[in-house]
Amino acid sequence: MIVRQFISWIRTASAGERAEATRALARAWLISDLSHDDRIAAEGALLMLLDDPSPLVRQAMAEAFARSAEAPAAIMRALSADQPTVALPVLEHSPLLIDADLVDIVATGNDEVQCAIARRIALPVSVCAAIAEVGCAAAALELIENPNAELAPFSWDRIVERHGHLAAIREAMLVMEDLPAATRAALVAKLSETLAQFVVARNWLSADRAERMTTEARDRSTMNIAARSRGEDMQGLVRHLRITGQLTAGLILRALLSSNLELFDAALAELSDLPLARVSALLHDRRGTSLHALLRRAGLPEATFAAFQVALEACHENGFVDTDDGAVRLRRRMVERVLTHCETDRGATEPLLILLRRFATESAREEARLFCDELVAEEAIAPFYDELIAA
Repeated sequence: MIVRQFISWIRTASAGERAEATRALARAWLISDLSHDDRIAAEGALLMLLDDPSPLVRQAMAEAFARSAEAPAAIMRALSADQPTVALPVLEHSPLLIDADLVDIVATGNDEVQCAIARRIALPVSVCAAIAEVGCAAAALELIENPNAELAPFSWDRIVERHGHLAAIREAMLVMEDLPAATRAALVAKLSETLAQFVVARNWLSADRAERMTTEARDRSTMNIAARSRGEDMQGLVRHLRITGQLTAGLILRALLSSNLELFDAALAELSDLPLARVSALLHDRRGTSLHALLRRAGLPEATFAAFQVALEACHENGFVDTDDGAVRLRRRMVERVLTHCETDRGATEPLLILLRRFATESAREEARLFCDELVAEEAIAPFYDELIAA
């Protein structure tokens, strides 16, 4: 009887009144102890209200039902396909929408719809993959900032590929502690590419010079990332570097001259297609024949073999620093030792010598910077020691 009266009343009520009455009826469905017949009648009335010409009515219903697992499933599916002002609460909160529904809506929805889905509390891998593949940049950013989103590694890579040129995306991803090393390296590459295009477009640098400078900066960033990577994360990074053409002889030599033996071993294992343990055992052979065979199998230029040999000997003699900071920067004494040897070696090529001279300049400047930082730190601490002595 009450539902019959409700249906008669809404025919003449204003849009605002219909919206409030619909909200009340939806709440009654959820929390009131309705009889079976009343519940059937109420559901029929709510289904009829889906055709109301005013979106205020459907929006009121969506807001009332959005977070409920007890709402009528047919109504929730209809509301999720409505215009954005109606559908957004349902898309963001409703537990009744299955993964297949959400994937389909991501593929066909606009930016607002995609962002609403990206904010959901429970977001499975399949839906995250759909947003990463076809979602707008704003939806990708919502996904990155959603702590409940389950992103597979390929989804991270797809976001970088599609939106990595945007500063907001890069900043949101780079602050993440558990971001895979390969994804972090891909972001750095995107940044390097964006900066190179910018300076060339402004005629600040020639294309060749900009490319060289960005490559060097990218390689230094790669060393920072590698110094904090271990195990599978390191292997994923090296695999990414190989696929993207960044796993060059220059980068591998930089790793060795930075005392990052873990990156050096992993790189040679990746290129030679040998187990990592086997590569590590061969590299500990001091005779040099094993190293040359390994470098040859890895496809590295034969002109670099002597540089690798001298660098590895220096690394073994001095010991390598197994700390995040120690495996980042070039070791000046090692670089100068390799450079001196190659300058007297007739087999050394000009490109190798140019690379080693750049390494020598970089390591000298880095060492000078660290020395100055230490002096400043000592100067700042000195007054405290003087006070302690005086006391």
